[in-house]
Amino acid sequence: MDIMAWMDIALQKAEESLKAGEVPVGCLFIYNNEIIATGNNTVNETFNATRHAEINCIDQVLKFCKEKRVDYEIVFRNLDVIVTVEPCIMCMSALLQLQIRSIVYGCANDRFGGCVSVLEVSKFYDSKIVIQGNIKGEEAMKLLQDFYKGVNPNAPESKIKKGRKIKETLLTDDK
Repeated sequence: MDIMAWMDIALQKAEESLKAGEVPVGCLFIYNNEIIATGNNTVNETFNATRHAEINCIDQVLKFCKEKRVDYEIVFRNLDVIVTVEPCIMCMSALLQLQIRSIVYGCANDRFGGCVSVLEVSKFYDSKIVIQGNIKGEEAMKLLQDFYKGVNPNAPESKIKKGRKIKETLLTDDK
């Protein structure tokens, strides 16, 4: 299968996230040209801010390795990650620590991106990872835009009070 076909599957996972009220990120972990983990964000469902698509996939790979009695270090070193949005700094760090082989992502993550957008996390590691971005990025970005047009029921309330008047202070020189 080619990268575009893998990304189409990841985009379907992202659409499932959008329908479930989660940030629409879809992720695949591919080992020996086979999907061994699929994930999407479950932050709102679990009330756990660390449950990103990539972290959920890591858990699935560990379970896969245990069931198949395969060394997880070998699997991760030969793993390709396909994800619709550039991994955040947290997820990028986790993926680099596991020494995965490559990451292909859709759109940039201008707020939290750990590949290049905010912080190039790979510079902190002795990593030979191959990273490729902007694969079907427009489709991935549209899903994010659709999510942010709606209301996230678990987002914290704004601290800005509506209709509040700002006090004005007059400074005088009383010398």
